[in-house]
Amino acid sequence: MTTDAASALDLARKVLRTEAAAILGLVERINGDFERAVQLLFECRGRVIVTGMGKSGIICRKIAATLSSTGTAAWFLHPAEATHGDLGAIRDDDVVIALSYSGETEELVRLLESIRRLGARLIAITGDPASTLAKAADVTLDCSIAKEACPMNLVPTASTTAALAMGDALAMTLLVRKGFREDQFASLHPAGKLGRRLMQVENVMHSGTAAPVVQTTTPMPDVFHEMSSKRLGMTAVTDADGRLVGVFTDGDLRRLMSRSANVLALTAGEAMTPNPITIRRGLLAVEALKIMETHKITSVIVTDLRGAVDGVVHLHDLWRLQMF
Repeated sequence: MTTDAASALDLARKVLRTEAAAILGLVERINGDFERAVQLLFECRGRVIVTGMGKSGIICRKIAATLSSTGTAAWFLHPAEATHGDLGAIRDDDVVIALSYSGETEELVRLLESIRRLGARLIAITGDPASTLAKAADVTLDCSIAKEACPMNLVPTASTTAALAMGDALAMTLLVRKGFREDQFASLHPAGKLGRRLMQVENVMHSGTAAPVVQTTTPMPDVFHEMSSKRLGMTAVTDADGRLVGVFTDGDLRRLMSRSANVLALTAGEAMTPNPITIRRGLLAVEALKIMETHKITSVIVTDLRGAVDGVVHLHDLWRLQMF
């Protein structure tokens, strides 16, 4: 390895250590001010407006995106655009999170009077608790750092990393405070692998006329027809009131044929496996997969509260979605 290459690796490691130290330095500052900031966000009846200039503005966009994806309506407001007509985006029931390391960013300082006049609450994330921004805020979160990771101590690096981490801490604490659940997260992330992984079984199950269902009195030739036409290798079996009482599968048929000479003379009720494993429609698809793998079955029946068949989830449907 050349001297230049070694020097570059040393610098890269120093950058990472400096940024890691900046985040760790925040830990001791998680105090009553942080709790008050979370409470303001929790009590917010409007939207959360996140604003900042330059590199801080980029961090603000990410904070707003994280809040939005975890159930808190939030978006980024460019402070320069705000003073040129976009102030209408702020209402009296909103909470504004303003990010400026110096706390003296001109475009943000110009916004302070308007934010107060409109009646919105203000959370400041800054490196200077004595700054103009900090003094104007309802709550100030101290994100000061010892130094930037930049060799010249100029380019916002450790400071933006610390601010991003503080934003994540706010969002995750608020998520727990609100009782935000996996199914809610799934509803906000319908696309991509993450959305598919968090999909509920009601979105992938065969339901209505697509679900194979027969009654206990159904003759076996009709049972075979139902299984063949629905192409899931099984059928649910219900009683006269429509409640699930059993299941009949391809495996059941093979076992039945090995011990019975007159299979066609039977009814579904005589041939079925009673008390099959069931799930509810609100279960995550990933949990349905775990159940099928644990019990070594290729499909599972979805039932409603009274025990009627809601649908059927098949293993191949989950694989086809490439959700795991």
